Amino acid sequence: MDYDKIQIFSRTTSYEAKVLKVSKMNGMKVITADAYILGEVEGAHAKTDTWKITHLDVGLTKDATRELGLKKPMLGSLSVCLPVSVVKEFGDVITLNQSLKEFKNLKECKAE
Repeated sequence: MDYDKIQIFSRTTSYEAKVLKVSKMNGMKVITADAYILGEVEGAHAKTDTWKITHLDVGLTKDATRELGLKKPMLGSLSVCLPVSVVKEFGDVITLNQSLKEFKNLKECKAE
């Protein structure tokens, strides 16, 4: 199976479903409801029984890491698992439906 062809569905402002290749999401900026750049998409998690995307791996910016009270690793950036339920819409960027302060309990993504 070609994992780059797993499709996700999200609501747009016109409530029409969009189909997007997972590989196209990588590198997209993730913006909170209060216009804070959280980071960039680095990957996604899917339930294999339904092939639905459940979480996005988001590499946090240095500022977001500090604002969320997380510790940056010595090398690279910190990635968190962002549930897709907080995605408001996507286009050129992924816009979330919550402010930065509402993400204080995000968990670091661990490699599987």
